[in-house]
Amino acid sequence: MADLDPQHDRLIDVELDKTIGRSTPDIEHERAVAIFDLIEENCFRPVNDEGKGPYRLKLSLIEARLVLAISREDGSQVATHILSLTPLRRIVKDYYMVCESYYEAIRSASPSHIEAIDMGRRGLHNEGSQTLKDRLADKINLDFATARRLFTLVCVLHWRG
Repeated sequence: MADLDPQHDRLIDVELDKTIGRSTPDIEHERAVAIFDLIEENCFRPVNDEGKGPYRLKLSLIEARLVLAISREDGSQVATHILSLTPLRRIVKDYYMVCESYYEAIRSASPSHIEAIDMGRRGLHNEGSQTLKDRLADKINLDFATARRLFTLVCVLHWRG
């Protein structure tokens, strides 16, 4: 990963295209929180971008592919990347299953059991984040923490409630 300048190499806006669709108020809230967290702290720069950020990111879904349209602060287009979500499908599915177990365990399980499930949940989240980071490596420079936040957003985009 190239050295990232936190003043310029960052996202200042993330927008969900209408292709994402709207959902229940709870899911919309989770999406808003994921976007807020991503914008609040991130390191992000398109590979081979000769200009300077900060950047805007517009996400859309087209035929099970995530489209990342990147522009500058002034709206001028930088790059558009299309990413197949197939390699993430299993991880996202497993992550949701573990999350459901975690939320169920919170109600009645012992603290050690809850902690064990939470460790598994975090492990899957890390695996998904690394997979996403690896898939974007030749397209976008980002740190692992930003990949984690972006993976969270990808998960929330697929959450049906």
